[in-house]
Amino acid sequence: MKKTILLLLFVASFANAQTDKGKINQTLDTWHKAAADAKFDAYFDLIAEDGIFIGTDATENWTKKNFKIWAKPYFDKGKTWHFTALERHVFFDKTGTIAWFDELLNTQMKICRGSGVLVKVGKEWKIQHYVLSMTIPNEEVDAVTKIKAPIEDALIAKLQKK
Repeated sequence: MKKTILLLLFVASFANAQTDKGKINQTLDTWHKAAADAKFDAYFDLIAEDGIFIGTDATENWTKKNFKIWAKPYFDKGKTWHFTALERHVFFDKTGTIAWFDELLNTQMKICRGSGVLVKVGKEWKIQHYVLSMTIPNEEVDAVTKIKAPIEDALIAKLQKK
C-alpha cells in the first residue's frame, strides 16, 4: 500500500513537472515572440515585478522598471529583437515553484545563449532573472578579446575604483 502511494505521488509529480515544463516553454516562446512582434505589454507582463534582465553589454543589468524605460522607444518604433529557441533545457527545484533554464537562440546576432530563473505565481510562470549572452567560438576568442579590450579595460578600471 505504501509503495503504491509513493508510486502514485511520483507519477503525479512527474506529470505536473511535464505540464509545467510545457508551460515554461510556452511562456518563454511567447515572451520572445512578443519582442519580435513589438508587443510591449505582452513582453513585460511575463517578467516578474522584481525581475532582472542582464544583456550582452557589461553595463546591462536592468530592473524591470529600467528595462522598460530603455526598451520602450524600440517597441514604439517596432524595431525590437527577434529570438527563436533552437534548444532549451528546463529544471525544477523540489517545490516545483522555481525553475531554471538555458537556451540556445537564433538571433540577429547569430547564436546567443539565454539562461534564467522563473517563479510560479499562482498558475503562471514569470521570468525572475534572465541573462542573454553572445556565444563566441573558442577559436575566435583572441580576436574578439582584441576588439572589446579598449572598451572593457576602461570599464574594468572604473569598476575596480568602487
